[in-house]
Amino acid sequence: MRYLSTKGGSTRTAAEAIVQGISPEGGLYVPEFFPAIDLEALVQNAGDYRAIAKSVFNRYLTDFTADEIDAVIAKSYANNFDAPEITPVVSAGQKESILELWHGPTLAFKDIALQALPHLMTTSVKKTGEDREIYILVATSGDTGKAALMGFCDVEGTRVLVFYPEGGVSRAQRLQMVTQTGSNMDVCAVIGNFDDAQTRVKRIFADEEIARELDARNMRLSSANSINFGRLLPQITYYLFAYANCVRTGTVKPGEAVNFCVPTGNFGNILAGYYAKRMGLPVHRLLCASNRNNVLTDFFHQGVYDSDRPFYRSMSCSIDILVSSNLERLLFEISGRDTAKVRTWMAALKENGRYFIGEQAQSVLPDLFYADYCNEEDTLKTIRAFFERTGYLMDPHTAVAQTVYDRYVDKTGDATHTILLSTANPFKFGTDVLGAFEQAAEDDFENARRLGELTGKPVPAQISELLQKPVLHGDVCTLEEMPRRVLRA
Repeated sequence: MRYLSTKGGSTRTAAEAIVQGISPEGGLYVPEFFPAIDLEALVQNAGDYRAIAKSVFNRYLTDFTADEIDAVIAKSYANNFDAPEITPVVSAGQKESILELWHGPTLAFKDIALQALPHLMTTSVKKTGEDREIYILVATSGDTGKAALMGFCDVEGTRVLVFYPEGGVSRAQRLQMVTQTGSNMDVCAVIGNFDDAQTRVKRIFADEEIARELDARNMRLSSANSINFGRLLPQITYYLFAYANCVRTGTVKPGEAVNFCVPTGNFGNILAGYYAKRMGLPVHRLLCASNRNNVLTDFFHQGVYDSDRPFYRSMSCSIDILVSSNLERLLFEISGRDTAKVRTWMAALKENGRYFIGEQAQSVLPDLFYADYCNEEDTLKTIRAFFERTGYLMDPHTAVAQTVYDRYVDKTGDATHTILLSTANPFKFGTDVLGAFEQAAEDDFENARRLGELTGKPVPAQISELLQKPVLHGDVCTLEEMPRRVLRA
């Protein structure tokens, strides 16, 4: 298996693509083809997350040995998750299941990939003969930052710098990052939103002067954002795992199609579901759920991507994004893998903040995706209504997805069984979730305690212990200062 860039250029091995993160042309790496899954074997492995992960990794990491893949999976999915299934599937009625992706150390779905990426990265470094220190540069909208810090903490031969938007993450998310220990850890707030930070990070990757300065220090940049295929690959696994478990429990019949409803901002999580579908997983439709930053909803309805619009900070802050990087990989596929078209669209986005993919490319989207969004009031209503109806407590991102799913059923009447991706533990957003039931206080941690008292759900230790940890990373910089901040680290 070789890897292509969405913007053209030479192909790479999986190890080379993982180490580089972004291609020299500024494109994202994609597999040269989608390997087929064996549905019968998949169902036989239902309940065994590691076995399904191994089958996925084997198909995409063909330059890795079986022993190397076994070692990566054993290290990635061990005692670092509080559920033996890694990603449990919970029934939410006859036509809906919930895939819980937040049982890892940082209580968010990013752990699934970022517990694996450090081991994929270090193995890839050895395979490519790279002898420079790998400098992981991350822009986060809330969850990726802490998950990357936890995953790469004290990993030999790596250094990590996380940029997060000042005032644009929850208090718990911020404290998770700024209290992170480790000799190779660095965190800095940025005055701006996530899109601003992500755009600057991409420019830093393309900056030849920075590359030369780092090379002189025997360092090279790589990425832990989902622009790195090593981040995207592990996410394919939980789509297959969820489907296999629905078959095992009799929720769906073998070969019967399901929907997946995904709260998404940067488009990486739902793209992994699209890749699973391309591999042969029976997926009827992927439901793309957004908050008021509804740039993806408009794109799927109109074929026009227009990021030149107001940016809203919301309680579902991890999807407060207007420039969805991973959409580039979908554009590559629906254009017939036309790198010239992708380059033209991405250039238009950079220059004008918008692009139109044309009627032919747009025509294939409705059969693959459904997109909708909801506001803050609807998010709160869904959290409360779903809890009162089922006893299940959702975080705001999951509630965005639930709201979109409910509207989808009302609009289409589609009775296809739908698997909802729950992306974060509700106590990471305790103040907002409590607000669905009563007036919240000013203190986030008091609100988390009260939420536990009100709902009977336990407050995770990862949240309750944050206040006792010292703040180790207090830096703030402007967007213009980010390149020098990278070199200062």
